[in-house]
Amino acid sequence: MIIKHFTDNDLYKFSVMLAIQKLYPRSYVRYEFINRGHTEFPEGFAERLEQEVQAMTQLKMTKEEKKYIERRCYFFDPAFIDFLEGYQYNPEEVQITQQGGDLKVVIEGHWYRTVLWEVPLMAIISELYFIMVGESPQGVKEKTLQKAKALVEMEADYSDFGTRRRFSFDVHDEVVGTLRDSSGDHFKGTSNVYLAMKHNTTPIGTMPHEWFMYHGALFGYRAANIKALEAWVEVFQGSLGITLTDTYTTDSFFKSFSLKQAKLFDGVRCDSGDVIEFTEKAIQFYKENRIDPASKTIVYSDSLNLGEVKRIKDFVGNRVHDTYGIGTYFTNDVGVKPLNIVIKLSAIKANPKGEFLQAVKLSDVMGKNTGNEREIEICKLTLGID
Repeated sequence: MIIKHFTDNDLYKFSVMLAIQKLYPRSYVRYEFINRGHTEFPEGFAERLEQEVQAMTQLKMTKEEKKYIERRCYFFDPAFIDFLEGYQYNPEEVQITQQGGDLKVVIEGHWYRTVLWEVPLMAIISELYFIMVGESPQGVKEKTLQKAKALVEMEADYSDFGTRRRFSFDVHDEVVGTLRDSSGDHFKGTSNVYLAMKHNTTPIGTMPHEWFMYHGALFGYRAANIKALEAWVEVFQGSLGITLTDTYTTDSFFKSFSLKQAKLFDGVRCDSGDVIEFTEKAIQFYKENRIDPASKTIVYSDSLNLGEVKRIKDFVGNRVHDTYGIGTYFTNDVGVKPLNIVIKLSAIKANPKGEFLQAVKLSDVMGKNTGNEREIEICKLTLGID
């Protein structure tokens, strides 16, 4: 088994799972695997992946994991934690096929259940690929120590966001342990709940793009950001207050971000596009709304490395609280080329008997849009995006 622990998953999958159960328990969805890097998967990969998916039926939340979540995830109610304790993965929700080197993966079922598949599936695909092509990690601890030292010298607050495209669980485990032991208060935690528990640090994460994508598909693209944020507040009452901005482009987001929401949410996350432009837009938005930008946080999380962190930090200065979510650069900087893969929501139904509605995402980067091309054009037209 590649995934050996139920909570070897990112916090945001559990948080959005709770929100779905509270507000959209009948919703039915489809996710699709997107091979952005056009990786050729080795012969027999689908069969091995199928075995790993089947093995996930054995995963159950342990008493230790439950106690940790009760203690550290104060925003989860007891009924939801009890539900997690009884949750079992259903492999029938995942369809895997392979033609030559082309891998296809589709996840389909009730949203409140299928939401947990994305992150562990991506971690399995990445680790299994490197097992089957015979790659071994090089210099993990040494590189991680160098990065931790450099980030401390920059006085950069940062977290590990590296579950989805990690080289392996063992590499991820060593990285988180090394960062925690080497960075003092500058290391804020990890998105991975199990490793947060193991290394006695903070589980980090809030909401995913799929939350906005669902609301856009169901309620329309002009209402998507407003509906998604109001729904999130209804569930979490101000906790988990960092919001994504780029599901339908950052410019569109700031046009709909209300004063109430701007004051209630702790900050925003920059996950694509030009980080300098994003920073200026965010600071200007807060100033125009008579909010001190220094009281808010920007989480930078797009393809970061040491050079990029330094560039952003030098530009930001003390104008806003900056923190950094670093993923693949931590967990797959081992002498191989990491896979460029994602799993995205592609279609939704308000209930299983309804018709599928297309779900799309518009990135702040050309070429990173996901979903049905015709629906993307409809979304652009609706929002007045060229």
